[in-house]
Amino acid sequence: MTRLTRAQVREVDRLAIEELGIPAAVLMENAGGNAARAVLDVLRDRVQIDPARARVDVLCGGGNNGGDGYVIARHLHNAGVSVVAYACREASALSGECAVNHVIADRIGLVRPLSNGEMLRHWPDPAREPCVVVDALLGTGFTGRVRGHVAGVIDRCNAVHRKGVIVVAVDLPSGLDCDTGVPGGAAIEADVTVTFVAEKVGFASAVAGRYLGRVMVVGIGAPPTLIERVNPVKGTV
Repeated sequence: MTRLTRAQVREVDRLAIEELGIPAAVLMENAGGNAARAVLDVLRDRVQIDPARARVDVLCGGGNNGGDGYVIARHLHNAGVSVVAYACREASALSGECAVNHVIADRIGLVRPLSNGEMLRHWPDPAREPCVVVDALLGTGFTGRVRGHVAGVIDRCNAVHRKGVIVVAVDLPSGLDCDTGVPGGAAIEADVTVTFVAEKVGFASAVAGRYLGRVMVVGIGAPPTLIERVNPVKGTV
């Protein structure tokens, strides 16, 4: 099985953007679209609910993982799901593709703020408690310890999870180190992890299994030759 390090994941992205000319926005769109289809599969197969009757909350951070979350929310909305993208970082703090996709989701009417502790006290909305929560807070670039508001969001999400709500992590559970599989303090406890390009080396850690749940690998629209260049074991991008 192919597993990639943080550096190898970044190199796949770099090669796709710089050598092949695939815009970063296209990679994010492909990643988010494929992850949204995986969430739809979870709704049908695990939650056993028609997506048109489902309620999904997407927790969006401030980096590329958050950008993926906004794309996921849009695709779920287009599929008929009742979805809310919760912005866990203020719009003024966003940049790049994350900012672009936040604006799109906001114009559609999908975004609600969740950027401070007072707002977090009222999540989830009792008027539309979710059957699935999508974790798009922190991605493969995370290292160290989770601090501040994001730690609070993770703790709250885990409390909701323990009440029976299914949690789907995007790329890896937020708070888990991509290379070691060790949590940086708080970490999302997922039922399903939809990871991009390939599994990450940290997934093999004995500790990581508690947080990952079932792992699904989806592509970002780049050719398999890129993963073969950064890793000698063949896989699918």
